[in-house]
Amino acid sequence: MQVYRLAKSKYAGDISGTGAAIHPGRWNKRGYPVLYTGVNPEIALLEIIVHLPPMLAPALDLLVLELPDNSILELKESDLPSNWSDYPAPTILSEIGQRWIEDGKNLALQVPSSIIKTSSILILNCQHPNYGEVRILERRPFQLDPRLIK
Repeated sequence: MQVYRLAKSKYAGDISGTGAAIHPGRWNKRGYPVLYTGVNPEIALLEIIVHLPPMLAPALDLLVLELPDNSILELKESDLPSNWSDYPAPTILSEIGQRWIEDGKNLALQVPSSIIKTSSILILNCQHPNYGEVRILERRPFQLDPRLIK
């Protein structure tokens, strides 16, 4: 399966999950390296834009990653608590993510995007035994339209 990630150019080649371990997200706790990706470039873009301060347009790169299809746990909206898309994220989500990491059965956790619920993101467990099978297929500069951040 191919997944997509937008990241600051300076850090785009680092897919170790260190950034998420230092700055935890909706689905992970501090100290646990994961990589947030999207099922398409468009959701990857939206997932990064919501975290950018207005008028800031950092240099971004788009990564196309390949991961094994047979190691994805999918959670649908009906599997999640009713407040799962709230902002700030309810702590139950990082607890769900923590259980998934500790379970260690699946390399990727596929969940609905809290921004566009009809799309999905995949969180990759960078400590999973099969994480070495994740490959960067492509890395290219991404031109962010400045109208998106005003």
